[in-house]
Amino acid sequence: MLSKRKRIYKSLSEYFQIFLGIVLASIGLNAFLLPNGFMDGGVTGVALLIKAFVDISLSYLLVLFSIPFLILGYFTVSKRIILKSILSILGLALFIHFENFETITEDKLLISIFGGLFLGSGIGIAIRNGSVLDGSEILGVFINDRFGISIGKVILVFNVILFGITAFLLSVEVALYSILTYIVTAKVTDLIIEGFEDFIGITIVSKEYETIKLAILKELGAGMTIYKGKKGFGSRGEFQDFDIIHTIINRIDIKKMYRIVADIDEDAFIVEFDVNSVKGGVLRRYLNKKKGKKLADFIEEHNL
Repeated sequence: MLSKRKRIYKSLSEYFQIFLGIVLASIGLNAFLLPNGFMDGGVTGVALLIKAFVDISLSYLLVLFSIPFLILGYFTVSKRIILKSILSILGLALFIHFENFETITEDKLLISIFGGLFLGSGIGIAIRNGSVLDGSEILGVFINDRFGISIGKVILVFNVILFGITAFLLSVEVALYSILTYIVTAKVTDLIIEGFEDFIGITIVSKEYETIKLAILKELGAGMTIYKGKKGFGSRGEFQDFDIIHTIINRIDIKKMYRIVADIDEDAFIVEFDVNSVKGGVLRRYLNKKKGKKLADFIEEHNL
């Protein structure tokens, strides 16, 4: 269990990062999207659309349109997330209201890209720390919980309707640029949530498992998990015990991993799969090659 000091430090770190997310999102809105009449997806997009027709501060509209989603969230997600989200949305509304950035550019393509980049960074940092700046994510969670429809599909349908209305009420051009902004926002949000490192999982089945294990340690310095396996072969259904190697590496090392295995056993069975999130172990920083070589030598020497 975390000590009291660590819990306090963790909470302060989370709220500081949420604050940073609010600042980035407000820059995206005030310095790029708002002055140029561009939209985004979700509740923010709804507020921006209404703002185009009604002379009401975006801050008030954001809070107003977020209330129904927060109520939905009360019955779906934890109370801690709702509390953080209320504080985050109020914080974003205050920043938008009092912040006074000058328009950085009038180039529509740059507005879409950088507006989405700042907004997506802010939303991603907030979500990563247990909060939301846009209530459409909560709507997705609620409908998924009640009807089993995926969160991604719910948000997609919500935004398709929103951009369709934008095209009808404003212009097709604004709708198209808004779609571009939304795509950038969504991709940057995913990148922030999932991390910048691109990991990939590898499962290796080979009769030369002992040699492959040592080679991976020596040449890659990657940690691994070993599963005990058993397979049948031949007409009599005989069985053979063997080790199944499971490891996670950075995608940049994948070609080297295949080369290491192929040099030892060209017929090795290899399964490759994407990894969205990892925690703990020796993964974040591989064993350096020197330590990996020492460990491999120790295993080899003691026949482990």
